[in-house]
Amino acid sequence: MSPSNILFEVSGSIAAWKACAVISKLVQDGHAVQVVATASALRFVGVATLEGLTGRPVRSDMWEQGAAMEHINLVKWADVVVLCPATANTINRLAAGAGDDLVSTLFLAHDRSKPYLVAPAMNPAMWAHPATRASVDRLKSWGVEFLPVARGRMACGDEGEGRLIEPDDILAAIRARLATKRSAVSVAEASVPTRGRRIRILLTSGGTEEPIDGVRSLGNFSTGRTGALLAAHFAAHGHEVVLLRARRAAAAPAGVREELFGGFGELEAALRRLLAEERFDAVVHAAAVGDYSVASVEVDGEETARPGGKIDSGRDVVIRLRPNPKLVDRLREWSADPALRVVAFKLTRGAARAAREAAVATLFAHSGADFVVHNDLEEQGADPDSFPAVVHLADGGRTPVPTRIRLAETLHRLIVGEPPTTAEPETSCNSVST
Repeated sequence: MSPSNILFEVSGSIAAWKACAVISKLVQDGHAVQVVATASALRFVGVATLEGLTGRPVRSDMWEQGAAMEHINLVKWADVVVLCPATANTINRLAAGAGDDLVSTLFLAHDRSKPYLVAPAMNPAMWAHPATRASVDRLKSWGVEFLPVARGRMACGDEGEGRLIEPDDILAAIRARLATKRSAVSVAEASVPTRGRRIRILLTSGGTEEPIDGVRSLGNFSTGRTGALLAAHFAAHGHEVVLLRARRAAAAPAGVREELFGGFGELEAALRRLLAEERFDAVVHAAAVGDYSVASVEVDGEETARPGGKIDSGRDVVIRLRPNPKLVDRLREWSADPALRVVAFKLTRGAARAAREAAVATLFAHSGADFVVHNDLEEQGADPDSFPAVVHLADGGRTPVPTRIRLAETLHRLIVGEPPTTAEPETSCNSVST
């Protein structure tokens, strides 16, 4: 991706540390990043940190000597504007048309032909407040693009929706939006994608959840981050992507169409419908599909209806499970395109080399997949960017990949038909969860 000028605005939230991680990666990508920070933001992140990451002075004061026209100059300079983290106060002020600091003045002067991405971060009560909801709707009507919020525990101890999403998810959204913007310009100028042929890809991600009662479920550890990054990568290269993701999984980046699923049945129905009604060149089946569904639940020896209400704690509960069929085995059968290419994923944990090879061979045999991505959970390191895995080809070839980015690049070459890079000797690159 060619370098872009990114105007990165930071408002006052404890989540500002995540913005620093995103800024660092954008600079590593080769982009020019100019930070504009509110006075509150600088109480959480220091000027020295932001200048050290970007190599540029931080802009904050509207009245700084020699910078009186920055609210105009920076708007002209930027290819994209990112507000991250975006507090409730900042969102509501932008929607009200305030212009009493540099961030809000830049928004008033914003060239609305350019992307403006907002990554919210706030307490769940603030996110749910009618004023905030109205402001979000109003800003969306003006063309502002909102990244999703995450659900979880806040710094204050509260739990709910309002957390800033993870740096990798923010980065993927920015990359995808830059690529989408650039692709639109390229198509207008050349009428064809800039790299390779354009294809349609259906990508699944996240884990299924099977209800036990009205508040509990049987699930797995999948976050869907790998699927979201793959979606961003393929979209960035001009391909049409549909992301079919679990409700709690990482969201699609801006510009990527997505549909949601909960349990196994919803995922199966969505796959059947999409493959029958739309024509896809490939399916990248990265979703962590549960091997079992809940067949019945007994409470104190009596079967209870599901999902129903909440089972009282302290009761004697017996859950009976039934095995789920393998969805990956049916993808070509359901597809309107018999030439559909299939990428399957296989996760093991602490498996010996022979067991890994056998698991991959078995998956190839019953699914007929073109490629299998194998990862072992025990080999995942602390670095969130790492993804030690091996991409296996049906003919026995293999390509180790150390990161999600390398995985995306490798799958792109294999699916689109470009020759893969020379495989490195296989060492310990065999793992990770999606």
